[in-house]
Amino acid sequence: MKIDKKDFESMKAKYDKEVKKGKPAKGKKDQDKTNQTDWIFFDRETLEGLLRKADKDPKVGGIQFYFTEYTEETAEKTYPKEGAAYTGQMTLVMRTANLKEKKPISVELGGEEDDYEGGGVQCPFQCLP
Repeated sequence: MKIDKKDFESMKAKYDKEVKKGKPAKGKKDQDKTNQTDWIFFDRETLEGLLRKADKDPKVGGIQFYFTEYTEETAEKTYPKEGAAYTGQMTLVMRTANLKEKKPISVELGGEEDDYEGGGVQCPFQCLP
């Protein structure tokens, strides 16, 4: 699922303010999140779509993963019927990147909304045995 830059930045800021600083993530009504993510699944189509935009050299082109949290707004947008449960939930957002001079440099391809992907299947709340 495409994520626009504004939503990515708000999700990253929430993560940076809470979990990255060693504090509990906050859900709806500012309650602590006590059961964060065990895993996140992204389908092959999404991953290959990002890799197609990267440098063709497999030692250079890749995907940059960001730890983020769903804000109330992004949770409702991504999971309209379950937004309250996902608010404050840790997740991954990714974008195409190329390694240049041993540092990851983001690739600006497409418009602002083409830059970020997220919304994978997540445990909890869709855990499989």
